Amino acid sequence: MKSYNKLTIFIITLFIVIFIIIAGRYFVGKHFEKKFSKRPPPGIITEIVQNSKFFDSIETFGTALALKTKNFRIKKEDVINQNLNLGNIINKNEIIIELKEEKILAPFRGILGKREIATGVLGTDSFILTLDDTSFIMLDIKVPEIYLSILKPGLEVDVSTDSFDKIFKGVIDSVSSRVDPSTRSVLSSIKIANPKSELVPGMLLNAKIIYNTTNAIGVSETSLLIQGNTAFVYKVLEDQTVEKTEVKIGKRNFGKVLIEGGISLDDEIVKEGITKVRNKMKVKVTNK
Repeated sequence: MKSYNKLTIFIITLFIVIFIIIAGRYFVGKHFEKKFSKRPPPGIITEIVQNSKFFDSIETFGTALALKTKNFRIKKEDVINQNLNLGNIINKNEIIIELKEEKILAPFRGILGKREIATGVLGTDSFILTLDDTSFIMLDIKVPEIYLSILKPGLEVDVSTDSFDKIFKGVIDSVSSRVDPSTRSVLSSIKIANPKSELVPGMLLNAKIIYNTTNAIGVSETSLLIQGNTAFVYKVLEDQTVEKTEVKIGKRNFGKVLIEGGISLDDEIVKEGITKVRNKMKVKVTNK
């Protein structure tokens, strides 16, 4: 009988100990869960959805030419006034150089330059004065014939050069009526505004012909979450939570992605910090 009572007491005590251990682990877990669940919402940067410019382009290059140019071959023995205004703008009808028998006047406004004749060439007692009208720069390019239906006068062209960190604006001035059978290309001419005379004849210029231009909803590439063949953005709601939203994307230009559906103008979406958020999560907008 005594052995039975001892066994009963041992079993009851064992159950009490087990219960205390289980209960203790439960309440300790709850304590730490409550403690560490109070993390502040992640900080994000947002953007307001707006329209952006999207387009297709044809990229090529060519050598800069003056809008107008005139060369004057001058004999050194005929020069009266040696003070030439080289490198500066000469106005129309202004005296370029005085010779013994005549004064040469500028037929148009342009920049005066000088080119020596190489030694050994017949007539090396002469030099050549050049007058270039660089108010506009012309650029002759060859474009593959597959773009013949696209090329037309008036198309916008973005022109760049390694010499300047800027874009010069130009337009297609003319398109040849024939395709070159040897290169299967079309000769086109670009006219580029050059009001500060930054571009000079002979420079190598890169040209981007712009076509199929459209204004449409665009978002930054960093705001997109790609999962397989599906794209998502996180919309920021009024209660400062985010909503994962599927979007349909199109072409890309300069870090922007065209959105064909899923969000609207003036929606606020997560631009930076997208990897830190989850659907329905509370966030803190730091760019406000």
